[in-house]
Amino acid sequence: MPDLADIGFAASDLHEVGISPGMYGARTLWDEFSDGRIKRYGTLRDFPAVKGVSYLSIHLRFGTLSIRELVRFAWQNEAAVWLSELIWRDFYFMILDRFPQVGLGQAFKPDYDAIQWADWPEGYTAWCEGRTGYPLVDAAMRQLNHCGWMHNRLRMVVASFLTKDLGIDWRLGEKYFAEQLNDFDLSANNGGWQWASSSGCDAQPYFRIFNPITQSEKFDPEGKFIRRYVPELAKVANKYIHAPWQMGRIEQEAIGVVIGRDYPGPIVDHAQARESTLTRYSVVKKTS
Repeated sequence: MPDLADIGFAASDLHEVGISPGMYGARTLWDEFSDGRIKRYGTLRDFPAVKGVSYLSIHLRFGTLSIRELVRFAWQNEAAVWLSELIWRDFYFMILDRFPQVGLGQAFKPDYDAIQWADWPEGYTAWCEGRTGYPLVDAAMRQLNHCGWMHNRLRMVVASFLTKDLGIDWRLGEKYFAEQLNDFDLSANNGGWQWASSSGCDAQPYFRIFNPITQSEKFDPEGKFIRRYVPELAKVANKYIHAPWQMGRIEQEAIGVVIGRDYPGPIVDHAQARESTLTRYSVVKKTS
């Protein structure tokens, strides 16, 4: 029997990161979700500090739970929002099958391959390591690095930040997710990244750029998720948790969180980055 390391697998303790493998683990999660929580999915699904999603993605990835059973249940119980997420999964399967070039690093919309992305290794590394200075982005990336999973709302936030705040090629983000995600699936991962970068099928418009501060204020209002994965900000008041650099120096010293020393300042200014992105994407209009 070959050593697991020889075929690309690393030893890990799944239970330590909250994964119960196999059909038993899948069934346990499904029973918890379908017995009531699915009814609140549409309301709670965007809040990473709340137990609102199904956490079934890894089981769908490895086939330890039947997608047909889930679709049937969602249909019969009028769980339309959750059903739509299952449909997105199949949609991306179809895109990869009919347009295999997307799996080879090409944009679904060819015009978007003309975009000149920023060559910024330091920015990319800061994003990977959760050191961008934007707490929600950093918390999400640290969650990914810790347990190989990330909340779906946060996947959109960090993807938008990489491509439209840092101006870095979506393919690098796609590759990093592929290396880190326990629920990695080529079609869904590619589809999600191309959606965020506006280069994919039925993607968000290129001028729609997530603001990492307002996303944080809206979906982690009390900073509970941030404080869990960015513990150096634990003492920061709710008023500043989404943009801690707005604290005065005296306030920073008082709680022992000096920006630039204990936690990085923002790696980019979002408003300026937005203007740069609109300029970068203007090539798409010229080639259309």
